[in-house]
Parts: sequence; structure tokens; C-alpha cells
Amino acid sequence: MTAAAQQPPHDAKSAIRAKALEIGFDAVGFAPASLDGTARANLQAYVDLGHHGDMGWLADTADRRGHPQSLWPEARSVVVLAQNYGPTHDPLAVLDHPERGAISIYARNRDYHDLVKKRLKRLARWMHEELEGAVKVFVDTAPVMEKPLAAAAGLGWQGKHTNLLSRTWGNWLFLGEVFTTLALEPDAPEADHCGSCRACLDVCPTNAFPAPYQLDARRCISYLTIEHKGPIPRELRPLIGNRIYGCDDCLAICPWNKFAQRTDEDAFWGRLELTAPRLRDLADLDDASFRQVFTASPIKRTGRARFVRNVLIAIGNSGLDELKETARGLLDDESELVRGAAVWAFARLSDPDDLRHEAGRRLALETDPDVRAEWTAELPAY
Repeated sequence: MTAAAQQPPHDAKSAIRAKALEIGFDAVGFAPASLDGTARANLQAYVDLGHHGDMGWLADTADRRGHPQSLWPEARSVVVLAQNYGPTHDPLAVLDHPERGAISIYARNRDYHDLVKKRLKRLARWMHEELEGAVKVFVDTAPVMEKPLAAAAGLGWQGKHTNLLSRTWGNWLFLGEVFTTLALEPDAPEADHCGSCRACLDVCPTNAFPAPYQLDARRCISYLTIEHKGPIPRELRPLIGNRIYGCDDCLAICPWNKFAQRTDEDAFWGRLELTAPRLRDLADLDDASFRQVFTASPIKRTGRARFVRNVLIAIGNSGLDELKETARGLLDDESELVRGAAVWAFARLSDPDDLRHEAGRRLALETDPDVRAEWTAELPAY
């Protein structure tokens, strides 16, 4: 039987939905293995405007992302699965504690990819064995436009903050997909229910939304603290506050979260040491201790240098004299990225004499141009 001729039993959708919920997913939808021209046009415009920043992989895979069947030409349908990771407490409460770091809710425990992919594989195996359809599974590490597919499958709509919104779950959802050769009837897409609300746009600390439904990643704190590899632009540093990995502001402020539910998946409950960690403790991590603390965490992917860079930006924003020596201690770090951030943090917490003294001792020995630029940028103010 060819892939195109694979017709599932009449109750296949109900059976797949029931099995997915049994496995542990919270929502299930069905979409064709294609995207309309609007999704492709929006992605191309995003890349053309440079809003993807230095995420070159996004530009490189734009055409494939716009055509799901480019990943697998035999696919006829996509089963879109959602996993709730609704927080157990106010995700923004830590912003009022400048001595501590704010880590995005999704990254406060184990890497969600591991759990979601295991469940996707269980469902896919069952679909192959029971319904005789060929299957492939994807999480967001593959070039799949997950949010447009989820919207097409009726799981929600892309809100003005560009994230998926659900009337049942708010916007705390992880997504995954099972591509299949089975010709499953698509579900009806969900309508947009944002209305005139612009809470997510107005709350953004860095004004990363040039217009509703548009995000400039180059100004987004999640991009800057996770994906961006170099020094964070100086003009944006004071706006980051104590957010050291990701940002939940536009998600947490959404009124649709009044219907959100706390996750009952303990793998998504925040680890105590990552819920409101002390900046001083995080700044002291070397490579070995960083890997140990963040084993099985999505934070591990950024590497120690980028993470400590973020911690130092938060230290510089803290206004706490007690953290000045922590910043001073990293002025000699082996990573130029860390040293550069340490200069900025130290300068923010130092008096003019102390800053000039340190600059006089270190500038002559510093060989990295970016770190030298950090020192010289701070000195004219004094």
C-alpha cells in the first residue's frame, strides 16, 4: 500500500487522541502536513528584516520550515501535541529581588525535550502498530513551524506576542509533532481571541515588539540571554534587570492565563535552587560546577561563559554594593565574554577612583579588543 493510499479507520482520530492523553499529553490536534502562504510569508519577512539576529540556522532553513513535507514528502497529516508547564507560583515575583536571578519557568528543571520526545515516540510507535501508518516525530530542534501548525490544528492561536495561546491552558505549553502517512481529517483552526488587548506588548522591558504579532529577536531578552553569543548591546543591558536566562514577562501578563492550570508533571516543577538563585553563587561557577549544576537542564546548552555573562549583567543592574567584589573577581576570567561583562558590572557598582584604579592596572594587559572597548567606554563617564 502506498503512503498516499493509507486511509485510517473511521475512529482513528478519537483513538489517537485518547492514547495521547493516556500517555500524558494535555492537548491534541490534527493538521494537514502543509502550511498556508501566510505562515511562509511571515517567516520570510521576519528573516528579510533581520529580526532573527544571529540565528543563522533560522534563515538557512526558512524554506524547509515553510513546507513541512520538505522534511518528509510522504507525510499527509500532523498530530500536534501540547504539554502544559503552567507555573506553580508567580513567575515574575523574583524580579523584585535584585540579589537573585530570574530564570524562565520552562528552564527551572529538566530539559523538556527529553520528556516530550519520549512521549512522542510512545504515541508514534502505537500509531504504527495499531493503525499501520508510517510516522516520524519532531520537537523544536527540527525545522518545523510548530506554532502555525498548532494553530492550524486548533490547539490555540498565535497571540500578539507571537506565542501560542490557548483558552484552556493560557500560554504555558510545550509542543511536539507526529508526522504520519495517515490521511487524518484536520481539526478546525482556532480563531484569534486577543482582541484589543496589548498587555504583552506594553510589558516588554526592551520594546522587542515593533508591532502586534511581530517580534524583533535582537531586542528580546530570551534571545539575548540564550541565543546571542557575543556581548549584549550596552543600551539594552540596564533593561534586562535580573533576568539571567530567558524572560517570561509577555507570557505571564497575558489575561488568558486566568484559565491556566498548574502542571502536574513533576519534571516541570522548578528546582528549589533554580527558582530564585543567588547571583553571587552563580557567578562563582567554573566550567565543571556549571555542568554539574545544570546537568539535564536546557541551560547547559548555553555554556558557562554566556550564562555568567548574563549573571554579571544582573549584578551590574542590582545596585548592591555587596556584589561589587563578585564582579571584581571575574575581571581576570579566562573568558573574554565574561571579562567584558565583568567590566560593565564592576563599573556600575564602583566609585570613580576605584574604577580608574582597576582600569589602570588591567587595560595595559588586556589583549581582547572587546574587553578593552568595555573599559574605555566606562572611563569617559568619570
